[in-house]
Amino acid sequence: MNTTITSNGLPLPPQTKSSQGSGTQQGASTSTESTSATAGAGSDSLKLTASAQSLQDVAKAGSGQQVNTQRVEQIRQSLANGTYQINPGHIADRLISIEGQLSSKS
Repeated sequence: MNTTITSNGLPLPPQTKSSQGSGTQQGASTSTESTSATAGAGSDSLKLTASAQSLQDVAKAGSGQQVNTQRVEQIRQSLANGTYQINPGHIADRLISIEGQLSSKS
């Protein structure tokens, strides 16, 4: 069985012989949920680990956020000017927070 990986990193579900010859990719799914697919006599399944599911949940939660273009431009200008200040304590706090979110969901 051949599996085609799409540009978003998700595999296409198995296709029957009649749909393989067509030029379109029918049945392509952009869903990132845990998937179980059956095809004919055999069956393939995919089960995400708890940590993979947690990463997926965090990615979904962050996908609805809007980009603050004004803030991005401020950072871009300060980087260009050489005046951007890195706060390692803040970075460490955020990393610990993310780790806590990931480990609490497993």
